[in-house]
Amino acid sequence: MKRLSLSVLLAISLALPAAGHELGFAGLLSAGNMEELPEITLGSGKPLADGPLMLKSGTGYEIEIVADGSAELGLEGPGFFRAIWINEIVVNDLEIRPLGIDSVEFDNAGRMEIEFIAIKPGRYFLRVPGSTGESQRVDVVIQ
Repeated sequence: MKRLSLSVLLAISLALPAAGHELGFAGLLSAGNMEELPEITLGSGKPLADGPLMLKSGTGYEIEIVADGSAELGLEGPGFFRAIWINEIVVNDLEIRPLGIDSVEFDNAGRMEIEFIAIKPGRYFLRVPGSTGESQRVDVVIQ
């Protein structure tokens, strides 16, 4: 019974920010409540990020992923993407509200922003698919 109650509360808490926005309430996903993370850069031979990303469970974040167009590159991290709740992905002023993703890919230069809430504590990674170099990977820790 206790497990069911916690599941119901989690579902309600995730639904409330969207409903509250329409009603004018402040919430976790309202403007100004999201923490901005350092940008991730996708470029041929360039490191993805300066260091690991340290996140806190229950906190909202925005991260920009930028591709410089030097190569067709993607970013994968299925474990990470399953440990977060994605509010939206913005590409060229188009807002996408997915149920989940495993990876993203850029065929050309471009920019996307992912707005999410860190949920499940643990150690994860984001990396260029098929890469083995440390600079082509960024570790993510959700506390």
